[in-house]
Amino acid sequence: MINTSGLSKTFKGGVQAVRNVTMSVGPGEIVGFLGPNGAGKTTTMRMLTTLLPITAGTATVAGRDLAAGPKEVRRRIGYVSQSGWTDPSVPIGDQLELQGMLYGLSRAEARARTAEVLAMLELDGLEGRPGGALSGGQRRRADIAFALVHRPELIFLDEPTTGLDPQTRARLWDHIRALRDEHGVTVFLSTHYLDEADALCDRLLIIDHGEIAAAGTPAELKAGRTLDQAFLDITGRSLREEAGV
Repeated sequence: MINTSGLSKTFKGGVQAVRNVTMSVGPGEIVGFLGPNGAGKTTTMRMLTTLLPITAGTATVAGRDLAAGPKEVRRRIGYVSQSGWTDPSVPIGDQLELQGMLYGLSRAEARARTAEVLAMLELDGLEGRPGGALSGGQRRRADIAFALVHRPELIFLDEPTTGLDPQTRARLWDHIRALRDEHGVTVFLSTHYLDEADALCDRLLIIDHGEIAAAGTPAELKAGRTLDQAFLDITGRSLREEAGV
């Protein structure tokens, strides 16, 4: 579902944010992307979602070449940024219908799909509520609904549970698992929470200083240690301290 070779990004002034990243994500996986602040997580994710041009290397995303077919990539993926998409002044049902029509659905199809994704994420009955009237957990689920309305094969989640209380986080984990288990969606997510990575992900990729420092299942990376100890051993930095947990 994602394959990269030598993926790199250099910004003006010669700042190399991502260096020779080679990785693969298979269909139906939940893959976690971990790294300290400034490690290159968001830059990599923004390249894979066509929001930043690649400096060097190659990538295919959802079966399409990232450089040659960015429009086709965008048709096949969903993306939830750290800041989210919800307009605080507009009912979320109206926003979702518009999103669906922007992806080529008819009004009737967009309305039906809106009802479907709202029910999927336990937001049914809230379609008339503006984004600003939603709780933090409801707003984050609405952000995910935006990314799902056009039925993508692959969804990118950039730190989807940051700022949520433990109970809301755990419920959102259930929804993310259901995307894979019930709807066949591949999930690529970045997180600062090691317990989240351990609980949710089939495999983990650890990035540090713009390079993949380690990859494997949570059990392989832990190998008798806690995941935070493994992360500290691999990167020399504590993700728990940077995440403030």
